[in-house]
Amino acid sequence: MTANFWLAPFVPALSAFVLFLFGGKLGRKWIALQACLAVLVAFLLSAAALPGLLESGPVSKELFPWISADSFSAVAGFLFDRLSAVMVLVVTGVGFLIHVFSVGYMGKDRSPARYFGLLNLFTAFMLILVLASDLVLMFVGWEGVGLCSYLLIGFWFERPAAAAAGKKAFLVNRIGDAAFLVGMLLILTTAGGSGFGVIHAAVARGAFSPAVATAAALLLFAGATGKSAQVPLYVWLPDAMEGPTPVSALIHAATMVTAGVYMVCRMSPLFAASATASAVVAATGAATALFAATMALAENDIKRVLAYSTVSQIGYMFIGCGVGAYAAGMFHLVTHAFFKSLLFLAAGSIIHSLSGVQDVRKMGGLRKHLPRTFPVFLIGAAALSGVPFLSGFFSKDAILSRAYAEGNLFVWAAGLATAVLTALYMFRVVILVFYGRERFPQDAKEHIHESPPIMTVPLQVLAFFAAFVGLLGLPAVFAEKANVFSRFLGPAFPHPAEQAMGVSTEWALLLLSTAAALAGIAGAYILYVRAPGVPAFMAGRFPRAIRALRRKYYVDEFYRAALITPIVRGSEVISRDFDLRVIDGAVNGSAAAVSTAGKWINVLQTGLIRDYALAFLLGAVVILAVLLM
Repeated sequence: MTANFWLAPFVPALSAFVLFLFGGKLGRKWIALQACLAVLVAFLLSAAALPGLLESGPVSKELFPWISADSFSAVAGFLFDRLSAVMVLVVTGVGFLIHVFSVGYMGKDRSPARYFGLLNLFTAFMLILVLASDLVLMFVGWEGVGLCSYLLIGFWFERPAAAAAGKKAFLVNRIGDAAFLVGMLLILTTAGGSGFGVIHAAVARGAFSPAVATAAALLLFAGATGKSAQVPLYVWLPDAMEGPTPVSALIHAATMVTAGVYMVCRMSPLFAASATASAVVAATGAATALFAATMALAENDIKRVLAYSTVSQIGYMFIGCGVGAYAAGMFHLVTHAFFKSLLFLAAGSIIHSLSGVQDVRKMGGLRKHLPRTFPVFLIGAAALSGVPFLSGFFSKDAILSRAYAEGNLFVWAAGLATAVLTALYMFRVVILVFYGRERFPQDAKEHIHESPPIMTVPLQVLAFFAAFVGLLGLPAVFAEKANVFSRFLGPAFPHPAEQAMGVSTEWALLLLSTAAALAGIAGAYILYVRAPGVPAFMAGRFPRAIRALRRKYYVDEFYRAALITPIVRGSEVISRDFDLRVIDGAVNGSAAAVSTAGKWINVLQTGLIRDYALAFLLGAVVILAVLLM
């Protein structure tokens, strides 16, 4: 069965093709059934290939010769190794549950074929990205998920905000992708090929000088800051909440924003070869994690809170990659996929029950109205907050422990502070949504209801994994070989010398992580249960600070003033002064000259034979006179 892994991307791609061409003729049930089955089949193909991978090692599949130019050639092919296996199972497994949830959530949408077709195409491109055996084919999947995110974020394009959000995501990602493309060309020129094996071998033999390795790695990482929404290219992700909630879950948990982390892990030998690039990755991740967490504190839209938490948690993953703990970064990617998709879909269940209300200030007391949604949301919030023995606790601690062991105390401290803020803003949401008095509008109260099983069953499955998948990565203090996930992924990554830590130090770091989570939860309880007037007092006492948080530190305004407005005005000047006066002037002037010449020549065109005969005679006389001179 291992040999059939390469079919995984083509099954959802074929489903998307059918839905785009013939979806209008299919009933809603058949559209949903086909779309869900396509992703399920892709998951089963991947799962069936796993035993063969463990027994025989990585498997590659060459599809066809693709690019041949002079000495360069690239083959379209897929690679199924331990790293891609993890990603494929996450993409298809979580993606399948999101598809099933979508059947209920989008049950009354007017364009089910377009929605599920795009969802399948998104899945297919992400599978191409993670299975690609070379950098060029990865870039095809990289651009494909960017296209699909644009189409899905702007799915309800009749809404101006949704259309603008889709364009913003597309344009911001083009900035990062331009850098990625330059980095890719630098790598191909230096390594002499595009296959990952060729590139890694070139790094191992020293073909990349320190300067070239640093430049190439930083250019690739610039692309990752766009796809994975890190500073400074994170601004598109909060606005992406204008798309359907299941789309948000898919983007944040299983596909697009994890692409940058996967790419850095896939290119780990190159990043490991540059201490500068690794330091930049870790510092960017730490800054982004803390920066986004502070903005989530003042956000009132439940989906945007989760969006900021995604930006922050992806920062943790890049911290892991930057300090050399690639397996820990990937482990946090996996745990995050479960609890973040759970939180987004649970938020969708809440929004669905309240007929579209997303403001947490207009909720409250929903615990008794949503008896199935409440416990799963609580599990997701606790896992995200790093509550002990839930999945997020183990994966986050693995990253922070490695940062501390490497002596990167700034990164470790930023990660620990972010853990406190994460627990604070997530349990703020839990308290405001599920506890206290009911604050939702009367019309929403009349229609409030728990979501149907087609939506709640996927939530329960995700809640199970959000609670227990962390047990695959237990720290060494529990048992020497307790970290099954790290041992599974170990062969996929370089192994630089690690700084040894004593058992007492590891226990101390675990206790600090626990204290950080509990401190955040306690802070939320004090501020929103015991002393609910304090947040309002703080808002009145420090209005500028709160306004800055809610306006995302005015970063969008800065980009508009520093980049967008000068470009627009410059374009207007070029259009008005150069295009209209020079380009159009030259074209119109040429036309006027030809028209004037035509008018003079037209004087000679009388239509009388005697005039033409006279002109012929005069011409003959002139020619004879010239010849006789």
